Amino acid sequence: MNNLARRTRWATLAACCGLLATLATGVARPASATPSDTAGASAAAPLPGLDPVALQAAIGGLPNADVTGALLRITGRAGHWSGTSGVGDLETGRGVPPDAHIRIGSISKVFTATIVLQLAAEHRIDLDAPVQRYLPGVLPKGLPPVTVGQLLNHTSGLPRGADTPDFGDGSPEWFAANRLKSFTPQRVIDLMAGQPMEFTPGTAQQYNGENYYVAGVLIEKITGRTFADEVRSRITRPLGLSDTYVPDADDPRLPGPHSHGYLTVRSADGTTHPVDVTEQSPWPWAEGGMISTPRDLDRFMTALFRGRFLPPAQEAELFTVPDVPSVQSSQCRTEADAGRACMTMGLMRVQASDGVVVWGKTGSRPGYTSGAFATRDLSRKIIYSLNPRKLDGTEIRYVQRIAAASFGTVVPAGG
Repeated sequence: MNNLARRTRWATLAACCGLLATLATGVARPASATPSDTAGASAAAPLPGLDPVALQAAIGGLPNADVTGALLRITGRAGHWSGTSGVGDLETGRGVPPDAHIRIGSISKVFTATIVLQLAAEHRIDLDAPVQRYLPGVLPKGLPPVTVGQLLNHTSGLPRGADTPDFGDGSPEWFAANRLKSFTPQRVIDLMAGQPMEFTPGTAQQYNGENYYVAGVLIEKITGRTFADEVRSRITRPLGLSDTYVPDADDPRLPGPHSHGYLTVRSADGTTHPVDVTEQSPWPWAEGGMISTPRDLDRFMTALFRGRFLPPAQEAELFTVPDVPSVQSSQCRTEADAGRACMTMGLMRVQASDGVVVWGKTGSRPGYTSGAFATRDLSRKIIYSLNPRKLDGTEIRYVQRIAAASFGTVVPAGG
């Protein structure tokens, strides 16, 4: 494993774990892109009924060697269900709080994309203009023009960063010992210097956290305010999301109530033991550093899908998948994708084997794995959170169970 992969594991753990694959099924926005008319498919396909026994089984059997606790919240006019499993604190045996604060990882990208799309609606940003026009000197020299829209839908082709020992060796042991270590967004962006493009901008899609560090810097440059301020003034305060925020760079705390996050680490003598990593640096920032709760995420997704934050033109971008191949990506690996893109400007599209189409995002940080998905018509919404003990994606089977019980079975590509 090179250092790039190790860094990505901390910054975009959801991508490394391939969670998207298990929950589902020239220009950044080509004319043949898949538009939001796929909403009709999600409305027409019948949703499976909510089986409380199957849903509890999907998150059952905890704690174990892989996951300490889990919560699942399902809402929408097609039925409601919520449940927890396992423990939120290994020392006390306390259960998982049903509305725990969680580190939402890459679900933060949905907030970031929403703000950029708002700035486009305000004519302060042109989605088809090169980001270099707005951020001279921020991206390393020698990179070709990359549009703002290509950042948001991961068709930029930007390098995924360089090898560096600063981000550790990818092990639970390194993270447990260095969990308070922090990196600035510019430091992360600078890692692209001297690295080749992954592909010509606009010709393919590859999930890449670098895109959203740049998008966060863009927000701050255009508005003259911090990313945290923009999230607060544009989204969380108007919607009353009192438990959703961007932590300060030096604030490792996770408010209560919460489930503790643990990693199983190996000692020098070969024995293993859990290390509490609940407190950790929120350095992934606009790419993956936010904190929220299931209730707040449900309210945010509902308002977003109903068009509260974006006018129709920009709202459409949330449900438009570019018609390009998916290249070397941990996303878009279902049989329905067939090697094509599945990410939009902020969301991802997932189709189950029964034809149900859902939209949303996954996210992970060490000790925390979560997802927020809904049908386009909001008839079913799910928010889940797991507390994995490892960094190898072993919690994937629980996501598979949650997906099957909530929306129907999704077949991985080649499966």
